Amino acid sequence: MAKIYAIGVGPGDPELLTRKAERILREVPVICAPTANPADSSYALSIVEPLLDRDRQEVIVQVFPMRKDQEGLAEFWEEAAAEVVERVRGGKDVAFITIGDPFLYSTFLYLYRIFREGYPDIPVEVVPGISSINAAAVAAGVPLGMASERIAIIPAAFEDGSLKRTLEEFDTVVLMKVSRVFDGIYGLLQELGLENKAVYVSRVGSPEEEVVFDLASLVGQKLDYLSLLIVKK
Repeated sequence: MAKIYAIGVGPGDPELLTRKAERILREVPVICAPTANPADSSYALSIVEPLLDRDRQEVIVQVFPMRKDQEGLAEFWEEAAAEVVERVRGGKDVAFITIGDPFLYSTFLYLYRIFREGYPDIPVEVVPGISSINAAAVAAGVPLGMASERIAIIPAAFEDGSLKRTLEEFDTVVLMKVSRVFDGIYGLLQELGLENKAVYVSRVGSPEEEVVFDLASLVGQKLDYLSLLIVKK
């Protein structure tokens, strides 16, 4: 039987793809790539585009709206899953690509639940990828953890009010997708005396990569969606 591959394509640099990911992407007849908006291109697809043969491979771009209120989004996930299953039932392997790692805050996880519950007969193979967290730490020269240090990873846009306690209790805190809530987070860092213990990284691994230690310079600015903060006490 054909199978579904979930391929982590890393944070942005095509050379950070694993050898296994590259092999599968060159071989499979169907590639599925996510985008948050029908008018936007897929960032994951842009990373792997040089590996693909569009004359031989079908490329499907699927829309996965990103918003805090997830009411009404199930139909997008179900439709995307059905599109993948149709190809697999027809005997074609399908690779669903996602930036970073498929099992860390990835778009693929919305489909994974559907595949496991609704189509348990279809095999799913997950190929891990380098996450933006790892790549950003290296780009900034900030080790994530040593010895007994404790690390927390939080999706900043969904933060529920416990961030202050997390910053107080953990040695390293990684805040994902901080663009829309940066100013509020910066204010909290100032309150805790941590504004000089943090670094902002966006588009890591891409030609647009930005590493900023002077967080005050970012207040009030329009920041990139693909951005994170590492707070290292």
